[in-house]
Amino acid sequence: MDWPGQIDAAREIEIETRKAEDAPAHRTPIWIVVNGGDVFVRSVRGKEGRWYREISANPAAVIHVDGESVPVRATAAADPESVQRATAGYESKYSDSSALDSVLRDEILDTTLRLEPS
Repeated sequence: MDWPGQIDAAREIEIETRKAEDAPAHRTPIWIVVNGGDVFVRSVRGKEGRWYREISANPAAVIHVDGESVPVRATAAADPESVQRATAGYESKYSDSSALDSVLRDEILDTTLRLEPS
């Protein structure tokens, strides 16, 4: 995979999460952005979103992009600089979507995560 080029080009991906290594996997379609070479995701459902709860408990995940599966590790990116960079990425990539505001709400900014290949 061309990291993060293919991710940047993908409109939507699926993230596969588990609350523990031996727990069932769940796939959720999400938006993903790249800014300055860093890959960011954010939970539109805030801390209540299942995939966010699972990845918070077990940061090992898999993203599915263009038919490829890529193991990743999530780290919190709720610091002001990362949140701003992720927001800028969402505003640029999804500016044509009427759903853009759903990922820019103040109450979900602290669910911003950085993904890195593992």
